[in-house]
Amino acid sequence: MIDGFPAFAPSLAREGSGYDPGVFESLAELEAENFWFTGRNALITWAIRRHLESPRSIFEIGCGTGFVLRALAETFPQADLTGGEIFIDGLKVARSRVSRAELIQLDARDIPFVGSFDVVGAFDVLEHIKEDTVVLEQIHQALVPGGLIVIAVPQHPWLWSPADEHAHHVRRYTAVELRAKLEETGFEVMTSTSYMTLLLPLQLWSRRRQGRRTKAHDPLAELRLPGPVNRLLAVVFSVERALIRRGLRLPIGGSRLIVARRLGP
Repeated sequence: MIDGFPAFAPSLAREGSGYDPGVFESLAELEAENFWFTGRNALITWAIRRHLESPRSIFEIGCGTGFVLRALAETFPQADLTGGEIFIDGLKVARSRVSRAELIQLDARDIPFVGSFDVVGAFDVLEHIKEDTVVLEQIHQALVPGGLIVIAVPQHPWLWSPADEHAHHVRRYTAVELRAKLEETGFEVMTSTSYMTLLLPLQLWSRRRQGRRTKAHDPLAELRLPGPVNRLLAVVFSVERALIRRGLRLPIGGSRLIVARRLGP
């Protein structure tokens, strides 16, 4: 136990891969109002409900501050919730947001569950882990037969920029690459779509602007948006989500959402 949390990878609980665990408190203050985080939550909860109306158990890997976990708790009040995070500092914030969830410290490459969950989610997590196929195998093991994996990742290698390096990304995915890895691990892809499509030109401009800066990088700078700008971007993102809900699968965009089902016994 570390600070009241079961720790399955205690050597990694305080720091790792150059990431600053202290950013969690600052991030938590920005997430609740930022259009990207709130819009992604709406997309994630829609995707789960589309394929499984009332999941009994949901496990989020890399739950961070608990922002997605809280949305899952509100959308699926009947579900047992578990959040796993490598950094104890993230779990402390998550505990204040989702008191009813079981929270554990773990390494996603070694998940201590077998056949335990209807849904496992990893939202902007896989791109940080070199051994992503190992994580997918672990998720396959943790799911019940027929259970769902829900993934959000940054996509398009041609979008790679200093922002990815500062975020400690290992890769940006292609749709073909991620689908192949899921199928090789024993999953059947059910929904796959880009998002952040309508705002892709703005993202390209922002990445190029960052590349010209010489000052120290602020990982939260992009989240500090003026209110009117944030509201406008939220409207654009909501239009995009409406198109996705109506069946449009977008070929390009800054991120990709995939829902897949575990095959086999």
